[in-house]
Amino acid sequence: MASSTSSPAPRSRSRKPLGRMADWFRQALSKKATKTPVSPECSPSDVSQPSSRDSPPPLGPCSEASSTPTPRRAGAESSLGGGGSSSGGGRWSKDYDVCVCHSEEDLAAAQELVSYLEGHAARLRCFLQLRDATPGGAIVSELCQALSSSHCRVLLITPGFLRDPWCRYQMLQALSEAPGAEGRTIPLMSGLSRAAYPAELRFMYFVDGRGPDGGFRQVQEAVLRYLQSLS
Repeated sequence: MASSTSSPAPRSRSRKPLGRMADWFRQALSKKATKTPVSPECSPSDVSQPSSRDSPPPLGPCSEASSTPTPRRAGAESSLGGGGSSSGGGRWSKDYDVCVCHSEEDLAAAQELVSYLEGHAARLRCFLQLRDATPGGAIVSELCQALSSSHCRVLLITPGFLRDPWCRYQMLQALSEAPGAEGRTIPLMSGLSRAAYPAELRFMYFVDGRGPDGGFRQVQEAVLRYLQSLS
């Protein structure tokens, strides 16, 4: 009889620690779940592949896009024979003489144009996005900074240019900055008919790129003419 009455005692003692341990595990699991929430709307591909290139922002003053100046390429101040100082006026008030606006598929043609312009005796200072943009810089800031830091803007208008929303953004931004500055925006049309010429540029003449030199000489003369008007 003594053994039968004493057997329930250890069972009642073992239930308390097991119940406490189960409660502790439930609390620990609930804390982990609250510390690392996972949203079903977010995936790794959304973070690593931004779609900013597909949707340019609204037009606005380029000075608001970036307060960081574009670094000047070596030799820019010593070009054009007599040298110069960026602290003065005229040509040296800006870091670049020309900003070449082009689509990605027209990079080779843009590089040829830049080589032609920089090979002139005046050693024109050209901005080419792939070469001169700041690594890690925001696309909008770099595009706006390039436009505001250049005297002239050459628009390499091709079928690819018309399809690229960022090219259209640069074109409209250039026109909004200097709508009445004659000779500052220079359209170079290649591979398109006159009917495809953008309506926003109908008030200015374009350089026909179907010539033997691709219109490069006319672009060069237009840039030099504008720079001479600054002095």
